[in-house]
Amino acid sequence: MLGSIIGDIAGSVYEFNNYRAKDFEPFFHRNAAFTDDTVCTVAIADALIHDKCPARTLKDWGERYWSNGGWGRSFALWLGSESLEPYGSYGNGAAMRVAPAGFLATSLEEAQALSVKVTEVTHNHPEGIRGAVATASAVYMARTGSGADQIREYVTDMFGYDLTRNVDEIRPGYVFNETCQRSVPEALTCVLEATSFEDAIRNAISIGGDSDTIAAIAGGIAEAMFGIPDDIANEVWTKLPLDMRQVLTRLYA
Repeated sequence: MLGSIIGDIAGSVYEFNNYRAKDFEPFFHRNAAFTDDTVCTVAIADALIHDKCPARTLKDWGERYWSNGGWGRSFALWLGSESLEPYGSYGNGAAMRVAPAGFLATSLEEAQALSVKVTEVTHNHPEGIRGAVATASAVYMARTGSGADQIREYVTDMFGYDLTRNVDEIRPGYVFNETCQRSVPEALTCVLEATSFEDAIRNAISIGGDSDTIAAIAGGIAEAMFGIPDDIANEVWTKLPLDMRQVLTRLYA
């Protein structure tokens, strides 16, 4: 889960100012900060750890960090309303916040069930569910020892995503897109082609588009596959407020 947050923070300065190469320095820009992606990921972890209503927990954390901004329009309207009903979204927020389901599950089936549980409260469109379940499945499989080829084959067969392009083929024509359909396959490819956690995040940011969210999706899977270098983990830890660190500590415990 910390991997998703790292991707969000590292990608935050490039969301509307894409950098289409992997050589950006430093890894964390001086203006990098967590966004709504991190807030929602922590909310989902909180809901799963403490068996809370996911919709209510998303609203609680959203209200707590409302001024942080960055919310998608439809999600912001939902956050500000009294409704706890889903609104048919297939946005990539379904996938960027779902990594905790893959980390907490004890089986692939449970990872998928948990991902549906925390996704359908807002992103109940079939494409939103598909994106979340595919991402949580990849997290669980990587965490339990599946390699890149196994994950690629499973995700292709089960979810129908095209994972045949490599990062260099994606990068030139990739544009800002907030749907699961045009975010999850690209994020997955950035991880499955990577040689390390940092390489996965650099891949994700380098393709442009919705950089923080692509990197957040990739980051959760990359953490499960490679682990996180101590220097990167320690640096991002200092960028998080106490309430978020408490949820992370409980999740990893």
